[in-house]
Order: sequence, then structure tokens, then C-alpha cells
Amino acid sequence: MPFIPHSEADVRAMLAAIGVDRIEDLFDEIPPELKARMLERVPEGMPEMHVARLLHQRAALDAGVLNFAGAGAYEHHIPAAVWQIVTRGEFYSAYTPYQAEASQGTLQLIYEYQTMMTRLTGMDVSNASLYDGATALAEAVLMAERSARKGSGRVLVPRSVHPAYRKTLRTIVAQQGIEVVEVDFAHAGADAGAMQTQSLAAQAQGGFTALVLPQVNYFGVLEDVDALADWAHAQGGLVIGVVNPLALAVLKAPGRWGAQGADIVCGEGQPLGVPLSSGGPYFGILCCKQACVRQMPGRIVGRTTDIDGRDGYTLTLQAREQHIRRAKATSNICTNQGLLVTAATIHMALLGPEGLRRVAAHCMRNARALRALLADVAGVREPFARPMFHEFALTLPRPASTLIEQLAGERILAGVALGEDYPELGDALLVCATETKTADDLSRYARALKSVLG
Repeated sequence: MPFIPHSEADVRAMLAAIGVDRIEDLFDEIPPELKARMLERVPEGMPEMHVARLLHQRAALDAGVLNFAGAGAYEHHIPAAVWQIVTRGEFYSAYTPYQAEASQGTLQLIYEYQTMMTRLTGMDVSNASLYDGATALAEAVLMAERSARKGSGRVLVPRSVHPAYRKTLRTIVAQQGIEVVEVDFAHAGADAGAMQTQSLAAQAQGGFTALVLPQVNYFGVLEDVDALADWAHAQGGLVIGVVNPLALAVLKAPGRWGAQGADIVCGEGQPLGVPLSSGGPYFGILCCKQACVRQMPGRIVGRTTDIDGRDGYTLTLQAREQHIRRAKATSNICTNQGLLVTAATIHMALLGPEGLRRVAAHCMRNARALRALLADVAGVREPFARPMFHEFALTLPRPASTLIEQLAGERILAGVALGEDYPELGDALLVCATETKTADDLSRYARALKSVLG
């Protein structure tokens, strides 16, 4: 990328100014046993041509895999223009604008991103992102506790929220004296896989600050968000929506859930122009009503006009620990995922509202077609009957982990095994189909599954 490093003369001059001989001397407080040793398995140097050939061979080992795994990280088509623009030097190496108003381009992009996210979620305010969806949920819970008039120190979290999100939430809020009360989902009947107000009421004794409400939930199931949001507000609690932003192109915006709408909305932004990249980096979404804005971590960019009447952008709110509120900061998030936000903004701008709707609708069509094909395979059944977005669970006649390994031999990623996190579901598999799949892809998966199951 376009970047000018320090020259050797620069480094020598800086070391001389601080009175040390080597850069390594700056780290002499690190015990020797903690320092990384030589990489013994790395071979000797090779000519560039040989290295390129070797890497092409290694890359070919990963090529041609048909991916039906989702579980929070999704394979979507990303227009080539998105990362062609994002990797331009002015975007690729841009960082936190400490002299913010001198960075009008960065501020305008963040402003556009915030505008898009508030329209997508139906909320009043959006910040400029967090690390990922899991940390965004934790920050949302901390926001709710600060925003509540009388925070109870208890938050209701369905087990149908992503397991990694729940683990991260516990890790972050445990030291804040906040109790995470998990609420089970229905295991049978028409509401199987979703929350019921009866289960919530049993856990709400003693009060609660907020109800976390996933849409879509981890199983791909659509929750009855209107009834659940109204129930939470009737009990005096806040509502925290955990959303897939792409699904919001076709589903009701959280700002319209029930009579009052969600109070805080968070989620993972990866479906918006960010490649899978072996698990990251991704970015977290965080939006809220105006009433909660003073408790929002991160930054908010506003638009104004200068003395000549031209548009100008400025940091309207920046309650961050690097600035003036260190001891009273709302969070220690330190920075945002600006490069990924840039990609998401360009992605949404290229597709537009209609494009996002078409992608989401295509995902839904593929998922329903695949579910019908797989449900016809002998021994396969569906544990949940509620409507879904682009992901669904299947119960198999043999261990899901074994089937995943077998289909991997056919270069098919069959899905994600649910048994480790949800042992009561048994040999269950979470399967996803996005707009990237063709009818032939779906048929190939169904044939391979039928063959493996005998």
C-alpha cells in the first residue's frame, strides 16, 4: 500500500535522541522466556519465482469449496469496485482523525455510513462501528444499564443468541456487576426455535434492565419481535435488537418493533461488503434512540455548513478514552473498524436499497429451495418450523461432525454442528444458503448428503 516508512537514518536519529543503541533495547523489560524464538519450520529463503509457484500450489488446495456454512459469518458476492476503492491509499492507511476537522473525507464517509445504518435499522443515531458483533452486544448491554433509570444489573439473553456473542458478553460485563440471565427457546410446537413470553416471564422475577432480542436468531429463525418488544417495555425494560443488517432489507426495521421500537440495535456488519477472511477482521454495528445517545461509545459525525455556506463535517460526539473523558469514558474500545466501515458504505452505495432487497430475497429463495431438497433425504428432519431468513437447522441420523468431515472430502462445507453448544438438539446441523449459490450447487449438496447417508 502507499506508505512511507522511516529510513535507517531516521531510526538511528531517533534512537540517539532517546539514548539507546537498538530498537530491541526498548523492550528489555520482557523476560527472555516470553520472547518468540526462531521459526524452526520455516524453510530457507527461495527465489521469488519459486516462492510464487509454491504459494499458488498452496492456494489451489483451498480452491473450489462449496460453502454452506454460516453461523454469523456469511459468503456474499462483493462487487469488485468495493475493495478496488477501499484499497486506495487515502482509505487504506487512514486512521483515527485526531485533528478531525482536517479529515473531511473520512468524516463525510462516516457520516454517510451512519445515515445508511439509521435508515436500515429505523433508529435515530448510529456510531462509527465497533470491533465485531459480539463486542457490539456487550457495549449495548452496558449502554442499557447506564441508560436505565434504575438499572437492575440483570439482562435477559435468549439462548438463541449466537453462542460466541453470549460468551463475549459474559466476559465483558462480569466485572461490571451485571448478571446475564439466559432464557431458553421453545423446543417443540409451532414456536420451536424461538422465544416465548412465558419463558421470559419466569426469568423476569426480580426485574431486568433489558431484553436482548435477536432477529434473525442463531438458528436462522425469525422471532415474534413485535410481541416480545411490547412485553419487555410493559415490564419497564429496554429492548436490545441483535440483527443481521442484510436481513433488514426485507424485514421490519428494529425501530418499528412493537409499539415503541427497539431502544438499542447492534449486530455484525460483515454481510455488507466484508469478505470472510478466515474469521476477520469484521466490524460491529451499534445504533440507538436519541434518548440513549449520551451513553453510546465511539464517535458520531455531524454535518454543518461553514461561513461560506459549504457543507462541512465534524465530530459531534466522541466520548472516547483518548480524548477529554478518560476516567469517565463510556468504553475502552480504543478505535473503530474504519476500513471495514468504508467497505460497507461503498457496498451499500453501489447496491442501493433495491439492490440490498434483491440480494436478501435471493438468499431467502435459495435457502427455502435447499431446505426442501435436504428435507426429502431419508433420515433428515427439521426441528424448527418457524419462518427463517437464509439459514436453517436440520437433525441428522448420524453425528453432524462426522457428516461435515465426509462432505469436506467432496469439497462441500456442509454447515456448522450445533451439538456442542446445544447438546439437547443432538445431531443437528446449521445450514446456510446465500445469493452466491446456483440451482446446480443446491442439487450437488443434496446428492452428496443423500450419498453420504446411504
